[in-house]
Amino acid sequence: MKRYLLAPGPTPVPPEVMAAMSAPIVHHRTPEFSALFAEVERDLQFLFQTTQEVMTLAASGTGAMEAAITNLLSPGDEAIVVNGGKFGDRWTKICAAYGVVVHEIAVEWGEAVEPAAVLGALDAHPAARVLLMQATETSTTVLHPVEDIAALTRERETLLVVDGITAIGVLDVPMDQWGVDVLITGAQKALMLPPGLGFVALSARAWEQTRRARLPRFYFDLARERAAVTERTSAWTPAIGLVVGLRAALQLIRKEGLPQVFARHARLGAATRAGVSGLGLRLLAPRAPSPAATGVWVPDDVDGAQLVRYMRDEMGVTVAGGQDRLKGKIVRLAHVGYAGAFDVVVGIAALEMALSRFGHRVRFGQGVGAAEAVLEDGWTRCRS
Repeated sequence: MKRYLLAPGPTPVPPEVMAAMSAPIVHHRTPEFSALFAEVERDLQFLFQTTQEVMTLAASGTGAMEAAITNLLSPGDEAIVVNGGKFGDRWTKICAAYGVVVHEIAVEWGEAVEPAAVLGALDAHPAARVLLMQATETSTTVLHPVEDIAALTRERETLLVVDGITAIGVLDVPMDQWGVDVLITGAQKALMLPPGLGFVALSARAWEQTRRARLPRFYFDLARERAAVTERTSAWTPAIGLVVGLRAALQLIRKEGLPQVFARHARLGAATRAGVSGLGLRLLAPRAPSPAATGVWVPDDVDGAQLVRYMRDEMGVTVAGGQDRLKGKIVRLAHVGYAGAFDVVVGIAALEMALSRFGHRVRFGQGVGAAEAVLEDGWTRCRS
């Protein structure tokens, strides 16, 4: 059975990246690897749109999140957390593990945080060292207004820390221009790699705060990593094969061009939303949809968990279900990284057939046709 990976991570890996990772391994303390590492660093700065160093960690994105906490804060410090999903809640849990006092901005799942709510929290908690949020909340497929919130934190001492794990390489998040203080991503989303790398960049004022931070850290000591980056290496043994693959992935992104990458993701997201809406399904995040993945409520007459398993095991199409309170209630179709128009068509067609299999009335082709109309319009505009 041919298989299709349409979940929001891990995502498909391009053949060019797979080929690069299959080359004979090199030693990480050699001029050859240092030259490769320096090339990767330049391309990561290009991707993050920053002049600051981007540290590459042998960890998942959660490791980069934890590194941000331990390098910026001290025991008893205060943090504001935008909690509108599973990964917003993860910020809270990491802070709790290190004795950081959390003030949550509770956001309904499927909704974006309101800048006015953030402003209120900043006014209520002026001692907060950091504001922690997602650019896109993967669990709810919501896009948060990072630019608007950065405009608020730039005028205060509170640092803005953004989990961009399903945003970097998907939409425009210019770190330096907006004034984001810490920006994070991971390998297995838009960077088109297997899991295993986390990335984090800090602004000048974030680096200044690291000098005062007293939380324990060893492996995730970002000052040590920064010093290593300036020497074209890593502080610890890197995931060599993944870094080699990263160079190939970043070359693909450079070749396509950032504006084109962002436009492609926007078009695929719009087509997916049109497709599921054409089936009469309700979007999970209709007012602030992420261009990385689309969440849709499963019809009341269908078991969402069984639907996801059937699509994966019987149809060969892997999508994501709901997490935590959304488990069994939604389906998430990704259109991130190494994704194109016909991935959207496959996903919508599989959803149509699976819904029919579970007894939900479906007019075959209705969702696919709606998606194709958006995709064709995009191609027409690209050719004109």
